[in-house]
Amino acid sequence: MQNTLVGQLTNHVYCLIDSQYTHKVSIGFIPVVWFGLVSYPSRVWGCTVMLESGAIFRNLPPHAIAFREDAVKNWEPSDAQCWDCYGYDFTVLEYDYLRGLDCKAMAGAKEEMGSYLFTVAPVADAFSAYPEQAKEFVFIKLDNGRLTIQPTNNVVFRELSFTGKDLEFPKGVKRQTEIYTAE
Repeated sequence: MQNTLVGQLTNHVYCLIDSQYTHKVSIGFIPVVWFGLVSYPSRVWGCTVMLESGAIFRNLPPHAIAFREDAVKNWEPSDAQCWDCYGYDFTVLEYDYLRGLDCKAMAGAKEEMGSYLFTVAPVADAFSAYPEQAKEFVFIKLDNGRLTIQPTNNVVFRELSFTGKDLEFPKGVKRQTEIYTAE
């Protein structure tokens, strides 16, 4: 499903939000249902959530999302997301093959373990048409209780029937740079 600016997740996610982004006086993490995304070029992804009161907040930053009360503190935008959004248009996907898989991601300067949530693929922007720039973004629920959104080159997955137990970033791989045509 292609979207422009605003889109929905493949499934809603029960999580927490840091109330400093939703309340005049912060009351810590509060329960929310996360169900949408917003994409503005040169900004972090925006998360659309519903509070228990039924109020909707749009465009909350991903570093405000947590998955448990004791999530790591001081989570910065650069920990939550490697690259800003490329443009307005994107597609939200949940790859069946990746559903529920453990993974390792580079979140900021740290390697963090987590599990796959879904993928967002930017489309129709100035970057995605070029092979060396085209990336899908993997949304990951980290074991430290936080969210990170990383391009595919910053994530490795554990699929025990194929990859084995150890998760190491590959060495010696090259970036795709060619555009192929049949005519």
